[in-house]
Amino acid sequence: MDDGSRIRARNLGIDFTGNAGKFNSITDVPGIEVGFVTRIEGSEIRTGVTAILPRGKKGVGEPCAAAVHSFNGNGELTGSHWIEESGSLATPILITNTHAVGPVHQGTIEWMLEKFPDLGAQWLLPVVAETWDGYLNAINKIVITPEDAKAAIEASKSGPIEEGSVGGGTGMNCYGYKAGSGTSSRIVQYGEKTFTVGVFLQTNFGSPDELVIRGVPIPNEDSSNSTSLDGKEKQIESPPGAGSVIAIVATDAPLLPGQCKAVARRISLGLARTGTSGSHFSGDIFLAFSTANGGALTSRFNLKGAPPNQFESISFIPWGEMDIFYRATVEAVEEAVINSLVAGRDMQGRNGNMSYGLSIDRVKEKLGLK
Repeated sequence: MDDGSRIRARNLGIDFTGNAGKFNSITDVPGIEVGFVTRIEGSEIRTGVTAILPRGKKGVGEPCAAAVHSFNGNGELTGSHWIEESGSLATPILITNTHAVGPVHQGTIEWMLEKFPDLGAQWLLPVVAETWDGYLNAINKIVITPEDAKAAIEASKSGPIEEGSVGGGTGMNCYGYKAGSGTSSRIVQYGEKTFTVGVFLQTNFGSPDELVIRGVPIPNEDSSNSTSLDGKEKQIESPPGAGSVIAIVATDAPLLPGQCKAVARRISLGLARTGTSGSHFSGDIFLAFSTANGGALTSRFNLKGAPPNQFESISFIPWGEMDIFYRATVEAVEEAVINSLVAGRDMQGRNGNMSYGLSIDRVKEKLGLK
């Protein structure tokens, strides 16, 4: 279910598999907070910043088991080398447009120095990801500031969150339709315990002729959307399917870093259910983390002089029982993509470029929904 205040894919009667959480959102995973800053200004600025805090604002610095997977590497996710090396994530996750990674990175550091000076006394490697919004947004005008990053973090909250043209997803398109931010979740029963798998996507991928919803092709045959680069006198159109997607998977199930990696790889299967074959020019980069095992996987300087014979312990789901978490990931990713599309509304941007929202009536007709 969700909070009922907005139209989402399930509200249309689309039959997704799996049991969603209360808000059908990444924030169904306890402790996670999400915040947005949206910049829509004049006729050219269509961009923003999204912040995801794995343990909320108060839990920054406490590691989560984590891993990164690059399905196609035409993109950026800063801090990924340290995540892979240490198997952990201890900073907020920020998502924005391609040319705004620098100021968002700086803003995240400034926020952490202000709120957690002890962490800044050592080193900070913020996680900042991006997709390209240059069709609708004047991306070469760097309007995103460090203050926007800090504001997105401060705005983060639990509960239901917005989708579509909000935050880093403001200027993004998916399968030639207006899209942007999308989220979903699944409840997983493991013996007597209940866990949640939540996903958040910034969708900016897919060729107009590829879209599939629950197995039914819904190509964007009439779309006049194209993806173009700034030019003094002309636009350079990129190939169909060019774009990117950043996908974040969170769970409160106890996982090893290697199991987070295995979960992150399954994101590709959820995307494939919606039709994409993966473009060479698309940055498809995924991050998965577990909020269980608090206090483990620390990787800070030993400033308290603790003896070197101290140990940390971590519990984890047996590898042979991981399939239910893989399935939950695939299901939630599929639904999050469609949620981002259902939330999309017509938007005009740079140079008068138009991005049209997915026709709900057409979807219902194709899927035989009333």
